[in-house]
Amino acid sequence: MAAPHELTASALAEAYRAHALSPVEAVREIVAHIERWEPHLCATYAFDPESALEAARASEARWQRGAPLGALDGVPCTIKENTATKGVPVPAGTAATTLVPASADAPPSARLREAGAVILGKTTMPDWGMLSSGLSSFHKLARNPWDLRMTPGGSSAGAGAAAAAGYGPLHLGTDIGGSIRLPAAWCGVVGLKPSHGRVPVHPPYAGRVAGPMTRTVLDAALMMAALSQSDARDATSLPPQPIDWTDLGLDLRGLKLGLLMDAGWGLPAEPQTAAAVQAAARAFEAAGAIVEPLAAFSTREMADGMDRFWRMRSWLDLSALPPQRQALVLPYIRAWVASGATLTGAQVFHGYSQMAALRDAALAACERYDFVLSPVSPVPTYPAEWASPVNDPQRPFEHIAFTLPYNMSGQPAIGIDCGHTADGLPIGLQIAGRRHDDLGVLRMAQAWEQLRPAPRPWPRPPG
Repeated sequence: MAAPHELTASALAEAYRAHALSPVEAVREIVAHIERWEPHLCATYAFDPESALEAARASEARWQRGAPLGALDGVPCTIKENTATKGVPVPAGTAATTLVPASADAPPSARLREAGAVILGKTTMPDWGMLSSGLSSFHKLARNPWDLRMTPGGSSAGAGAAAAAGYGPLHLGTDIGGSIRLPAAWCGVVGLKPSHGRVPVHPPYAGRVAGPMTRTVLDAALMMAALSQSDARDATSLPPQPIDWTDLGLDLRGLKLGLLMDAGWGLPAEPQTAAAVQAAARAFEAAGAIVEPLAAFSTREMADGMDRFWRMRSWLDLSALPPQRQALVLPYIRAWVASGATLTGAQVFHGYSQMAALRDAALAACERYDFVLSPVSPVPTYPAEWASPVNDPQRPFEHIAFTLPYNMSGQPAIGIDCGHTADGLPIGLQIAGRRHDDLGVLRMAQAWEQLRPAPRPWPRPPG
């Protein structure tokens, strides 16, 4: 049998069921594996092997009694640090935060704990989650296990690195403009942005979701079975539905797919990225799907309006801090939000209205398709020390034009590996579905797992 850190969640559960491996043995081996990687990746926060082993012992006893809590019982997981776990402070990536232990688990943390998943600790993120990198004023600089010179992406930076490096099979990220799908693409893993409201969160916010980051689609589906359970703390959550999350079979014949290669603004898809996504579209077509080009539906006005709105929101957060704490925030973030001080009410209101404009444009453009294919990012990953691919606080969102629309429209969208550059950097395919068709998106991703060439071996720790 492969080492526990190489096993999927479903394989671990099978091994536990057959008494070929215990949760305690799995956690001990994965902890040792993390300790080999972590000095290089800096992906964790509040890493707590002792608490994890305590939870693993309780799980081991349940498996020995033949009474596991479910498919995730004893399976190691990590949780992005902005998602509260009881007793652990939530710095939100910034040294400006006053550290106070969280009073309760947030809904996703609670669902995973109730399912018996073993929480190894938290994963790192940039200041306030407002970067697509692992650059943070609080955490050490996170790096990409495929190339330590590069960023894992963000804002679910540590989660993406942890998934690719084998820090257990299950990782929770959050996404408000691409923060699950971008690190999934740049780390070569699976990252699902669920439909808005499918996974309850607290506090809820426009466009914000939590979702799984894993090495396989099946593991993402297993996480969704737990994460999608109801929680009254999220007033925007969807009603519970009896979804069989592991029913992943899909007949591609006759499905109508849109292929979006020009987002309408932002960086253009670079040649290797475009070639990999177009090759994936041809593979779906060869399997019987109907693929049609989809014209750009988002605009620079939409992007700039939301940029102004988010600058104002973050400027208000920053200006509420005492001066000595403001100085602790990343200089890039301070430079980005500075113009918030000069924005008028009309500009901010217009910016906020662009969320609805992008929502309506995305839903109208996607309506005639079963699914839409596109790059996750127009470019591969970039140097770890940069805040974004262009590293310019006045052009912060040039790389999220393919991902942002589905946060505003509430549609489910998944990022999944579809190849790599000549330098060995992963390239991500995005599959977006109709509103609330999370299972359909997982089925399409599972179909792609079966169509694509065999992926490369996962990266190993240096030395």
